[in-house]
This record gives sequence, structure tokens and C-alpha cells, in this order.
Amino acid sequence: MDTAIIGISLAIFMLMMLALGVWVSLALFGVGVLGLYLSGNDQIGLLFATSTWGASTSWSLTALPLFIWMGEILFRTRLSEDLFKGLSPWLSGLPGKLLHVNVLSCGIFAAVSGSSAATAATIGRMTLPELKAQGYSDRMAVGTLAGSGTLGLLIPPSIILIVYGVAAEVSIGRLFIAGALPGLLLVMLFMGYTAIWALLNKKELPRHDKAHVSFATKLKALRLLLPIMCLIGFVLGSIYGGLTTPTEAAALGVVGALFLAGITGSLDSESFGASLMGAVKSSCMIGLILAGAHFLTLAMGFLGIPRALAEWIGEMSLSPGILLIYLTILFVALGCFLDGISVVVLTVAVVLPMVQQAGIDLLWFGIYIVLVVEMSQITPPVGFNLFVIQALTGKNILYVARAALPFFLLILLAVILIYVFPEIVTYLPMSMSQN
Repeated sequence: MDTAIIGISLAIFMLMMLALGVWVSLALFGVGVLGLYLSGNDQIGLLFATSTWGASTSWSLTALPLFIWMGEILFRTRLSEDLFKGLSPWLSGLPGKLLHVNVLSCGIFAAVSGSSAATAATIGRMTLPELKAQGYSDRMAVGTLAGSGTLGLLIPPSIILIVYGVAAEVSIGRLFIAGALPGLLLVMLFMGYTAIWALLNKKELPRHDKAHVSFATKLKALRLLLPIMCLIGFVLGSIYGGLTTPTEAAALGVVGALFLAGITGSLDSESFGASLMGAVKSSCMIGLILAGAHFLTLAMGFLGIPRALAEWIGEMSLSPGILLIYLTILFVALGCFLDGISVVVLTVAVVLPMVQQAGIDLLWFGIYIVLVVEMSQITPPVGFNLFVIQALTGKNILYVARAALPFFLLILLAVILIYVFPEIVTYLPMSMSQN
């Protein structure tokens, strides 16, 4: 049977399984079994066992459950509340004031969470009621949270960057370093847009939005920021400084999170058990998806689909820019129906041969794919961040999607900027490797 026909048949089979509500991981295993059967391979059980073992025993993956647990611990403490109270006085002079707290809180919490949904949920619980109580625009409050919540995917330590690094065999430490400047770029774009919106829509801001805050109040608020900022510096500084591997930094991060939770008095046996169980559930889900993707990759290798696709792309002589436009459309479309991690593990095996054929740097491509997946997280009908914020606000999901649209376009602008100026991604990893 022709490779193209087999590939299309498997894609249709995959979509049918997902449409029926089959777990993504089980759908991956099912398509892999069918692919091996079509290839004429009768060692399906043996290949299943070896591929699953290989996918789940990578040392790099040990950082994954540790970073998830660190985020779960902080999710259940009052550090997010301290973060909100500590940032508010320092942003009082900017147009839009507390709207910027939404953006910066998400950016900072993303650096200790690694999860987009956890970032949006944690910060949203604190900021949305306060913004509503003070009279800020509902749409802008929801939009800033939806857009900024996606920072959890990019700003290190990012769970999805760990998944990509394992799947593409790219250094996770270098990916973390590469994600720093694009993450800051997004924060600046979001804050810049928010400031411009505030200047153009003063009637939708509360009258006391320009209230002066004394320097003494700012210094007092700074004490609330120190614990979480120290944890960020502790974890990321050890990675960037070359003192620890991402796995070792994750272990230190868990210890630091437990210490902070302990001294703030918000850690008890119930919250400890809930954080541990939450980390186990999330890690098992991601691990099962990775194992399924690894098995499917093996099956596609036997069928020759990645090689055929790479040859096809080579024959078309597409420029890297045109290829990335097509891939952007593909990833955003997939993100309308799948979560970000599923999109990455489902496509990496097929896409990487094309990317390598086009001469695109895999480190740069990792940051690109995360940015595009961020866009998909606020794209209906199944953008995960949209669901999180809908649950927090009770608003219609289309209302949330419309509120998030400007931030979708800002992420698209960031994708264009890193394409035009790839040094935004590669500068830090290159400079640190030279040192």
C-alpha cells in the first residue's frame, strides 16, 4: 500500500478515536498497533514493551514530576496572594495599574509552576475578584489573564519544553535558557498593549487608578515578593549558572517550595497529600502520552512515513518561512482539539525530519512550537486556558475567546519577531556555551 494512503488512513483513524472521546495516550497506542500491522510486522508485543520502556526511563524525564510537584505545592499556599499584594504598589504608576499585575503575576508564577492551566487558575482566583471589585473592564481583565496564563508554557521551568527536549533529543537546560528572552518579550508585549489600551480607554478604568502609592508602602510590599523571587532565582540561577542539571534544580525547587510553604504556615498534611496526588496524576498522564507517542513514532518509522514526508518537503523546495507558515496553521488547528503536550508529542516525530530538511535549528524550533501552542491554548473550541477562565468567571467561552484575541495576535507577533530575529532565542544559549 502507498505510504501516503497509509498515512492519511492512520490520521483519519486517529481523529475518529479522539472524536469518540478515547484518551489521547490510548489513541496513540491504537494507531501505533494499526501502523505496525499494516507494515507487516508481527512483533507488536515486543516492540510495544521495548518502546514503552525506552520512553519512560529517560533520566531527563525525572525533572518533569518534580517541577509539577513544585507547582502543585505553591498552588496550595498563600504565596500567590502575597505575589498579588506585593506587585500592586509597584505598578501603581503605569496606565492600567492592576491589569499589569495580571500579566506580571502570571509571568512570575510561570517561573515556578511550568503549567499554563495552573498559572491561569492560581492567578485568576486572586486577581479577577479584585479587578471586578475595583471597577476594571471585565473583558480586559479576562483577556490579560487568558493571554498571560499561557506564559506557563514558555517561561522556564516549562513542562512542555521538557517534553519537547526528550522527544527531539535537545538539551533541556539549553531550551530553558533559550525560553528566557522570548518569555520576557511576551511579557513586554502584553504590558505594552495593556498600557496603550488603558490610555485609549480611560473611561473603563476606575477613578482611583492613578492613586499615588508611597515609597514606604512599596518597600513594605517588597517583603511579600522576596520569598517567591528567591525561589525563582534559586531554581533558574542554578541551571543558568551551570551549577545543576534541570533534574537537580527541580529537586532543589521542591525542597525550596516545601520550605516556603512551611514557614508561611500554609503546609499541612492535607495540602501536602493533595499536592503529591496532583503531581502523581499529572505526571502519569504525561508519561502515558509520551509512551504512546514513542510507540507511534516507532510504527511510523517502520512504515517510512517520516522519511517520505521529508523527501516530499525536499522536492517541493519550500523556504523555511513558508514551511513555518504551514506548520503554524497545523499546530493552531490541532491545538483547537488537543492540549499543548499532546500536540507536541503527536507531531514531533513527523515534523522534525521536515524541519531538519529545511535547515531549521531544533533549539529555535522548540521555542517556536511552544509559542504556537500558546496561541492554541486561547483558541476555541478547546483552548485549555479558555476553559480554566470560563470556570473562574462563568462567562461564555466565546466571550473569553474574544477577550483573548488581542493576546493571540501578540503571540503571533512574537513568533514573527523570533523568525526575523532568531537571536532572541539563540543568543543566551550560545553566549553561555561559549563561557
